[in-house]
Order: sequence, then C-alpha cells, then structure tokens
Amino acid sequence: MTAHRASKKAKRGYQKHGMYALKRAICGLDAGKLDRRYKVFRALSEWRSELIQDLGGEENLSTQQTAVVDLAARSKLLLDSVDAWLLQQPSLINTRKKSVLPVLRERQQLVDSLSRILGQLGLERKPKPVPALAQYLEEKYGDNERRSEKK
Repeated sequence: MTAHRASKKAKRGYQKHGMYALKRAICGLDAGKLDRRYKVFRALSEWRSELIQDLGGEENLSTQQTAVVDLAARSKLLLDSVDAWLLQQPSLINTRKKSVLPVLRERQQLVDSLSRILGQLGLERKPKPVPALAQYLEEKYGDNERRSEKK
C-alpha cells in the first residue's frame, strides 16, 4: 500500500512563473536575428531599430553600443513576457503567505536593469550627422553642373 502511495504525486498547490525558463530560452538569442514570424519578435525588432535610430543610426554606433542595444532588447523581451504573465493571473497576492508574488520583485529587478542599460546609452536623441549644404549640393547636383558646363 505504501508503494502505491509513493508513486502517486500530489498536485502542486502553486504556479511556476516560468521566468527562468524564459531566460534560458532567450539567453542564446541574438536580438538582430530573432525569428520574425512571431508578433512579439517583430515588435521587439521594431523597438530595437527605433532605439538604434534614436542613437543616430547603425553607422554611428560602436560595437559596445550595439552590444548594449542587444542587451536592452533582451531585457525588454523578458520584461514584456513577465508583464504579460502577470496580467493573466487572477491575483498578484499569495493568500496563503499573505504577500505579493515573488515574480513582482524579479520584475522590478528587470525594470531596474533595463533602465540602467538605457541610461548607459543615453536618454537624449542623437541626430544623424548632416553634411554641410555645399557638400550636399556637390554630391547631389555636382554631375549635372559639369554636364551643363560642357554644353
């Protein structure tokens, strides 16, 4: 009789939040190579490209800044996933322990991490470098002026 009871597992009385499983799944991902078939990854890719444009464009980013942008994209993906999970929960309070769910503390750590990463990149927009007017006109219409001089 005891062998029969030992083989039966009791149902778990709590939910796993799955944040660490999500972190393991995303850990090896490159934010620039995310699968664009999924809506979440398309939105993340769009956010990443907007962030790069706010920093002055891909050509103005150093390798270090690109790595920090990738970290920010991963952190945002984790944060958005945790937020989506939290919004699906019936309650954010563990009534048995009379406390909030531990995932809320972990969410706050993700928020702090993302804000530090974005602070490293800078909060102000950086415009793309614009050539001087004479240089722009030379590049744009320089060949046309030479052709008209030959006629």
